[in-house]
Amino acid sequence: MTGQIEHTLRGSWTSSGAAAAHLSPTSMRWLRQRIGLTDTTTPAMPSSLLEVPGSALPQDARAELEALVGAANVLVDDAARLGRAGGMSYSDLIRRRSAAEFAVPDAVLLPGEAELVQGVLEICSQHDIAVVPFGGGTSVVGGVDALRGGKRAVVALDLARLDRLVSLDPTSRIAVLQAGMRAPEAESLLAAHGFTLGHFPQSFERATIGGFAATRSAGQASSGYGRFEDMVEGVRVATPRGEWRLGVAPASAAGPDLRQLAVGSEGALGVITEVAVRVRPAPVRSRYEALVVDGWQAGSDAVRELAQSHNLADVTRLSDVDETEVQFALSGGLKSRALNGYLRARGIRKPCLLILGWDAPSRRELGRRRTATLRALRDIRTVSLGRAVGESWKAGRFSGPRQRDALLDKGVCVETLETATHWGELSELRSAVRTALVRSLRSGANRPIVMCHVSHAYETGASLYFTVLTPRAENALEQWQTAKKAAGDAIAGRGTISHHHAVGVDHQPWLEAEIGGIGNEVLAAAKRAVDPKGILNPGKLLS
Repeated sequence: MTGQIEHTLRGSWTSSGAAAAHLSPTSMRWLRQRIGLTDTTTPAMPSSLLEVPGSALPQDARAELEALVGAANVLVDDAARLGRAGGMSYSDLIRRRSAAEFAVPDAVLLPGEAELVQGVLEICSQHDIAVVPFGGGTSVVGGVDALRGGKRAVVALDLARLDRLVSLDPTSRIAVLQAGMRAPEAESLLAAHGFTLGHFPQSFERATIGGFAATRSAGQASSGYGRFEDMVEGVRVATPRGEWRLGVAPASAAGPDLRQLAVGSEGALGVITEVAVRVRPAPVRSRYEALVVDGWQAGSDAVRELAQSHNLADVTRLSDVDETEVQFALSGGLKSRALNGYLRARGIRKPCLLILGWDAPSRRELGRRRTATLRALRDIRTVSLGRAVGESWKAGRFSGPRQRDALLDKGVCVETLETATHWGELSELRSAVRTALVRSLRSGANRPIVMCHVSHAYETGASLYFTVLTPRAENALEQWQTAKKAAGDAIAGRGTISHHHAVGVDHQPWLEAEIGGIGNEVLAAAKRAVDPKGILNPGKLLS
């Protein structure tokens, strides 16, 4: 992956090379009946029709940057700049589809070494140029928007050429990975040595190691492997003030853990160039299966019991009634009507799908863990759907973004948001957010579906991940922004504004309610210490 990466517009997940999702006629009929969808189609707009302003990168700065990283790695053509103009949120995609105004970087820089990243920041600081670190471009909160922040110009610092496995210590089980390495490549390289990182978010196909660290990512198997910040043993960070290296031991009492200041800093406190991560032996056995629980409360009680008895499967995912309905209706392999009849005959009136998945080093260990998980559920009424449904979920677990592209083509507003709270407030928070979204999106014949699932569970609480399906309004951006504000207001004071999507631009209005005014001042002080001129990712994390 060394050298220049593709210069195409990266506004659709299918540009990664994966096949686009297909919506069957049956699925479309169901959507029309369920949410009031019309037959209007809205295909993506060709990038050639998008207006791209001329580059404002000063010639003297460009000359210095070309001397540092090579002229071939300073890109100012329209396609390269459009390809790093924003992330993958619904708002990002709608702006591209409708030719709405959005921020485009003045250049794309592709340094090939960590030392060159440091040099780029020093040059940009001298010339008062904003720098937006860019990995896989999967941010859904405005985290890679090319905002100038009052600077002369803004560049996208694409880390794609930082894609190497620097070292692997099998004794300590620590791998050092460069920040631009994409997740599938990391897994492939580690597997060759018998290890895995075990980090599998839905963005897995495109996201990078540096992006995982910068946003405190959580993967679908985090119940077993941990969140990404739990895996980080050390980081190498470039800042305008100089290079910053953190992490010398597995644990330390030498003051606050500054690794956790760099992890989650979203490019606003430095550019992560290398990450030392804890790895584990690659599993040789895995099993995924599906159960159905009767009702949300019974399901969330079941997941809480698993978490508090330390019997969580590596993947533990509970869908509410609405999400289960959609999964059954849109799945090509499940006959929804027959399945619902089967469940009703077994006493399930409000089916909630529970996916359980285990990775293990042996058949014996897998059997032991699975038995413990199912034994912990013995007092909960469940109906097994077997391995086929579980394995089908695993096979399609990264397909959501491609399915979203297909839904967008058909005129559907489809977007997600997430939060987390303690068990005692979980159902109340779910109800509050769901109500806020439905009220803000219901209009005329529109009948929005608001789905929710528990994606990650802990002893003290869990995350809630919401997905919205509703017909797209004429003013699509305003439609979703109104709904997002309603949801954010419902979350504030009840849970975190982001469990794993980060803050970016979108969540700033609610950050102070979570961390307090003093917390904002602490972040601002850290920003001044490492980035006194404020060139790093303006407008993100800090207001």
